[in-house]
Amino acid sequence: MYPPERQQAIADYLVRSPDRRAGVVQISERLGVTTETVRKDLDVLERRGVLRRVRGGAELLSTTPFEQALAARHAEQFEDKLAIAQRVMAELPDDGVVILDSGSLTFVCAQLMPTDRPLTLVTNNLPAARYLAGRTRMQIMTLPGSVRGLTSAAVDPWTTKRLGTITADIAIIGVNALSAERGLMTTNPEEASVKRAMLLAARRRLVPVISGKLSRTSFCTFGAVSEVDLVITDGGASPETVADLSAAGPAVVIA
Repeated sequence: MYPPERQQAIADYLVRSPDRRAGVVQISERLGVTTETVRKDLDVLERRGVLRRVRGGAELLSTTPFEQALAARHAEQFEDKLAIAQRVMAELPDDGVVILDSGSLTFVCAQLMPTDRPLTLVTNNLPAARYLAGRTRMQIMTLPGSVRGLTSAAVDPWTTKRLGTITADIAIIGVNALSAERGLMTTNPEEASVKRAMLLAARRRLVPVISGKLSRTSFCTFGAVSEVDLVITDGGASPETVADLSAAGPAVVIA
């Protein structure tokens, strides 16, 4: 079982628990792994804002009604996210600069990043930066700015200014909604500004997105579909939606 799959299993187990908490030994027996492995996974999930460590175990954190916190989004369509992230890995250069956006799907991408390539990763995704910090062949550059609690992302004018000085080989950009007509959308104006700067900083623009976010709208548009080179989604996308997106410009791949 991959670490992302194991961590999702832990989150699912906590969701089903009556008091939204469980002990390390319980989780270890449930998943058939060592308690040391469980503790490492709990540390990762705590850094991501999914849960809070308590004596002997962990408890799930609550979510907000307006915008789901990263903790809740982690559980949505996880198998699809894993398949999409695996397909994203096929698009990475052997050597070069990669911009990685914030979000739960982009964090899964971070977890699958290859260990054998000398990549420079530029990101405002703080959980991803912490997760990848030990990679000896990868240079991790975190973008400056104020951290938005809901997404654990650095987003403010400092972030966009720094992105204006960078040229990347590829940008992996998250969205809250995507449609051929309205373009790339997110829920927050500051997030939109940062995502726009990421688009402009990269030679290739890749958008991984679960099918549930297609043909939807959100508050802020930060780019046109025609500005994207590749959209990667899951099999839940309707043929009509895929055709509309393809007609607008980008290649569309079903993971």
